[in-house]
Amino acid sequence: MKKHTHSNGTTLLENHKLRITPIRQQVLGLFMGKPHALSHSDIEQILVGDFDRVTIYRTLTSFVEKGLVHKIPAENGVVRYALCKDSCSEEAHHHSHVHFNCAKCGQTFCLENISVPNITLPQGYSFTDMNYLATGTCKNCN
Repeated sequence: MKKHTHSNGTTLLENHKLRITPIRQQVLGLFMGKPHALSHSDIEQILVGDFDRVTIYRTLTSFVEKGLVHKIPAENGVVRYALCKDSCSEEAHHHSHVHFNCAKCGQTFCLENISVPNITLPQGYSFTDMNYLATGTCKNCN
């Protein structure tokens, strides 16, 4: 892990009131070093032998609960995770951007510069989370 990533990761963990542990530092370092979202399986393959799948799952769950990463559901049922922006917290996630899944390489990217339109739900409905998932070919595969 790069030295500057480690110190930034430590600060992020502290800011989100998460105890600093080796697994949390390593998983956060993976997110900070990748331009795309990661699945549990992706993380498990990279950290093979270092941590078991339950420990990785608990780490991801803690990260989501504390507003450090957000879930991105995909068409195939695989959930990916990506770092949240500064506006997310333990109380609420704020993601008004498009998630893009590349049909060629299978990577999922957060397109922060593309806003999600506001929607008005019928009376009696309320939502806690909204995801926009676009599928196509990413700039690296085009």
